[in-house]
Amino acid sequence: MKKKTRLLKLIAYIFILIELAGIVVFSVFYFNNLYNFKVLATPEYLTIGALSLVGFDVIILWIVILSITSFRFHTDLKAAEVIGEDVQEAYNFAMIGLAVTDENDVVIWTNDLFKERHIDIIDDNIIEWQPALADLKEKSSDAVVKLKINNRNFEVKFLLEAGLWIFKDNTDYEQIYSYSKAQAPVVGILSIDNYDEVIKGDEDYNDTITKVKNIIFDYAKNYKILLRRFKDNNYSILCNYESYEKMKEDRFSIIDKVREVSAGEDIPLTLSIGLARDFPDVVKLNELAAASLSIAMSRGGDQVVVSVYGSEMEFYGGKTEAQEKRNRVRVRVLADSLINLIKNASNVLIMGHTMMDMDALGSCLGIKAICDRVNVPSALVVDFKATESKTRAAITSQFTKDELEKLVVSSKEALSMVTPSTLIIVVDVHIPNMVMAPALLDRSNRIVVIDHHRRAEEYIESPVFDYIDPSASSASEIITEFIKFSSISPRIEIPSTFATIMLAGIFLDSEFYKSNNTGIRTFESSTILKEYGANNSVADDLLKDDYEEYVEVNSIVRNMKTAEYGVVYAIANPDVIYDSATIAKAANTCLSMKGIHASFIIGKINSREIKISARSDGLINVSLLCEKMGGGGHFTSAAANFMKSDVKEVEDVLLNVIQTYSKDARADVNKEKEGV
Repeated sequence: MKKKTRLLKLIAYIFILIELAGIVVFSVFYFNNLYNFKVLATPEYLTIGALSLVGFDVIILWIVILSITSFRFHTDLKAAEVIGEDVQEAYNFAMIGLAVTDENDVVIWTNDLFKERHIDIIDDNIIEWQPALADLKEKSSDAVVKLKINNRNFEVKFLLEAGLWIFKDNTDYEQIYSYSKAQAPVVGILSIDNYDEVIKGDEDYNDTITKVKNIIFDYAKNYKILLRRFKDNNYSILCNYESYEKMKEDRFSIIDKVREVSAGEDIPLTLSIGLARDFPDVVKLNELAAASLSIAMSRGGDQVVVSVYGSEMEFYGGKTEAQEKRNRVRVRVLADSLINLIKNASNVLIMGHTMMDMDALGSCLGIKAICDRVNVPSALVVDFKATESKTRAAITSQFTKDELEKLVVSSKEALSMVTPSTLIIVVDVHIPNMVMAPALLDRSNRIVVIDHHRRAEEYIESPVFDYIDPSASSASEIITEFIKFSSISPRIEIPSTFATIMLAGIFLDSEFYKSNNTGIRTFESSTILKEYGANNSVADDLLKDDYEEYVEVNSIVRNMKTAEYGVVYAIANPDVIYDSATIAKAANTCLSMKGIHASFIIGKINSREIKISARSDGLINVSLLCEKMGGGGHFTSAAANFMKSDVKEVEDVLLNVIQTYSKDARADVNKEKEGV
């Protein structure tokens, strides 16, 4: 229709120009009286000429209007053939707008809904009007584009053959949906960490606890949260999704406020919060919230874990390390429970993680000592190809061939040993696909998990016994405490060889007592192992580097780059396959340099797998960063594995995670020093 309009405009302009030219010529002849023109231009002739000109213009205008009306009439008939005149009222009732365009995407017809919505797009190019509609011309007829026009929401589809654009006004539906979403229930449980250790009497006389509770109540009031106390240190939470979104935007500042209030205390108070959303049943949400709280506490507390039904969990906080807790009564109860499970088993299979290190081996040997004490057949599941070189050397050097035959079985052999009453004990790992023999987990429903790494979202399903203590330096430390403080009499004996390897495991994971997660318990466990005959010198020798490894570590460190202030990373030679321990050693070496708070080393550990080993001095939570890459670990020691062959891709992932989440991963050390 625009072509027709432009043609009519062009004709009109030509006639106007002709008339103007005639007036100019007439004026020149009249006022200069050329050829005695005034004698001829009598008033009668002038009147006749003017009336003729006006009449001519009226005829031209009538022809233009008639042409446009006629074209519009034929266009309406064509559109009516497409959609049918008898369904116009139905379209209006259903709030469906229809627009027909020509081959140039120019709107030639719209139904009454556009007029009711004050949208006038006749003769406009629909793509220029709404550029987002261009996608519909390239997609199938099922494709839909959402638009907001004049504060109303539309869903648009396009029928190519008919040149028909269908606009569905779903504003009312969107408003109802938005309101329903905003009012959806969010259920949670809040727990005050270290409450029992701090209280030591009447809580009314503890100023810090009073301040913490005031913060909790004020936060609940500000964010319209229904808060109910059901234990001394536990509160139930109920709010709507709108309030949850505001807390999320605020990054759950309540955990930072509580941490700041108790920063100067010997045992600081922190909060663990488990939330659950996106499910209509509040009973189910409460179960999910309880599970989220359990995960938050097993990861060391001081964080919020959100369970989103049908999606991955969300984690917020976790800026401080787990506080060391010394409760020998609890350790005794846990140890006795584990021993009873072992006593009631027909046999026990013990395994650590793939690429077994000295701590995994040491903790497995500690469990083996418990099994031997109660006379239950047991074996370590070890695949030497999936074991670090130092650990392989320790096994072959510390045990004779006959001892190894009784001590170790392969993954295949272990599968044939599983019976309904077999107990499988997993140590130093809790992620199913990272255990030495994942297939064993599917063969038995009697599984024990003991670990010191912060709990990840992926977890071994339904263990009969699980104990995760992120405040422990190593799994060997946990097993040593179980052995020492169990109530079984006579006491459990640990062979000196076992004790030496367990001590080497503590050396490894505590970085020879230099890491931030080394505490009083670490030294006590080392002392206990010394009582059982652990040899310091041998334990140290088991962890020493050979010359080749020393050269490899230095060649990796030489490639060190800065990711951001205080954070460095290095990429190992992509053509070389490295031992996991070598990559970890390189990360420790980088961290030993002044001014470096976190280090990341990227290297291949086999032809199909690339590993990132991360270390921190306690200012940055490397576990949180590794979790964003699908890994996990400890606050100051973590890792992530990638089934990729391109090191550059892994480097890009690492840099993106550091750039995005490093602020969340940095501990509030300055505030703690100031005693805020």
